[in-house]
Amino acid sequence: MPPADPIRRAAAGVPAADGLPAPRRYAAIAALCFGTALVIIDGGVANVALPTIARDLGVDSSAVVAIVTVYQLMLVMLLLPFAGLGERIGLKRMYQLGQSIFTVATLLCFFAKSLPFLLVVRAAQAIGAAGALAVASALIRQTYPSAQLGRGLGINSVVVSSSAAAAPTIGGLVLAVAPWPWVFASAIPFALASLLFGRALPDPAPRDRRFDVLGAVMCAAMFGLVIGGAESAVHGDSPVVSAAIVLLGVAIGVIYVRRERGTADPILPVDLLARPVIALSTIGGFTAFIASMTLLLSTPFRLTHEYGFTAAEVGAAIAPWPLTNMIVAPLTGWLSDRVPAGLLGGIGMAISIVALVLIALMPADPSYFDVAWRMALCGSGFGTFLPPNARLIIGSAPRARVAAAGGLVSTVRLVGQTTGATLVAALLAVGVGAGAVPPLVSAGLALVAGACSLARLRPSVRESGSSEAEAVPAATVR
Repeated sequence: MPPADPIRRAAAGVPAADGLPAPRRYAAIAALCFGTALVIIDGGVANVALPTIARDLGVDSSAVVAIVTVYQLMLVMLLLPFAGLGERIGLKRMYQLGQSIFTVATLLCFFAKSLPFLLVVRAAQAIGAAGALAVASALIRQTYPSAQLGRGLGINSVVVSSSAAAAPTIGGLVLAVAPWPWVFASAIPFALASLLFGRALPDPAPRDRRFDVLGAVMCAAMFGLVIGGAESAVHGDSPVVSAAIVLLGVAIGVIYVRRERGTADPILPVDLLARPVIALSTIGGFTAFIASMTLLLSTPFRLTHEYGFTAAEVGAAIAPWPLTNMIVAPLTGWLSDRVPAGLLGGIGMAISIVALVLIALMPADPSYFDVAWRMALCGSGFGTFLPPNARLIIGSAPRARVAAAGGLVSTVRLVGQTTGATLVAALLAVGVGAGAVPPLVSAGLALVAGACSLARLRPSVRESGSSEAEAVPAATVR
């Protein structure tokens, strides 16, 4: 038995019930940061290489885009099933297994001589990334003391923002000196570092329950068909076929949700979504991610077509968003351990709404500064909203269901971003995607997110997010 005294426990390397002891905690944080950077960079670094890949493999530009969409779609389909699987086989084992699969799949990119083989490899990369990402938030909760959970999620938000900002630069630098397979290989050092430091990750005891294979298949099919059908419609495929695909996904979803409501440990966390504080946080996070992606994807078209910015000027004008996020996210994460997340989220969305309206009403001939300060203000608003929102979802879930809550957070982010990209494509298709309409649409979505956040301040809603989570004892951690 481990020593009972806290000091002797820490000296022996045994974590306290609330988080890991300090030396081991820092190594675990490093593992999680490298793992998160790996997933984000690999998801964005391929964008820069698409024209080169299309030329080298002799395929059309429209076909090579599947390299990105396959990766994103596989992530969305597998996050929640892998979160449920992680609860059964162990969070640490799931995380390390995902990193290992990703590393092996990345090495296979060097043998890709055709687009079909490369798509298979990208799908395998997404499988590994989903395995790690599905349990990352749960491991963050096990790593940090409860009083520092917001700080931990804020740091994770910084890693996400900085990795997303660095991905295009990394891809461009690699392509300048090496063939395109090395673009994918640029993420391998992050995977190896995460595996090395991953030995320090917390290892809560797995739950002795049967994994619902049918439920996992239905969950993946629901997301895959709905999102795949919507993407198909936006990219000009048969409207009838696309609608049929979406309707099939919706039908499976209806059956699946009814089935999950009668399950003790559902893969789709309907038990968590029945708690008002988590349901409001999920809706708010979903609309906030749609809003942010809608603005970030539409702004380059507006700056280029309406204002005549060069590609370099567009990148420089948008850069204040992630740079501001890197400063604001850890601060609001720290504040969320002390200030109600509903209040922080309401303030964040109020800032974002003002910024989005100002972006929509930019002058006819804006300078770099006119765009940059508006983007910085908008980024600070979303940076104020998102870390506390994630903290509330993770912190409100019972410890026995923390992996499902973490999978929910990641799924909401990815589905929201994918929906935002689809929305921008639809707005561009009808001729209003390169003007003031997208930021105004984003402002409306931010208003919904802010209303959901403020609604969480109601006493009845706040109590629904604390009673059960605090009542469940901490899982055994090794």
